[in-house]
Amino acid sequence: MTLKTGNIVNHTVALEWGAGKVLAVTPTMATIEFSDGISRKIAASHFHALQPAEAAAFSPATEIAQTKPVKKRSAAKSPKKKI
Repeated sequence: MTLKTGNIVNHTVALEWGAGKVLAVTPTMATIEFSDGISRKIAASHFHALQPAEAAAFSPATEIAQTKPVKKRSAAKSPKKKI
């Protein structure tokens, strides 16, 4: 299979990721956004595990699912005074 930007594919080894949309392709890897909301880089040596999928199979994750949880920061500590 020849990968091109915009192709919709399935990863046959990781079906739980859902269908993915190819975002970028280089000679050594492809960046694919999968329906689970995660963009993954697939090495060219693993392209054999990708197969074409129906365009309707890809549903981009919502923006809420794509954002990472924000870690709470503790209050800034005041510097120790030298005696």
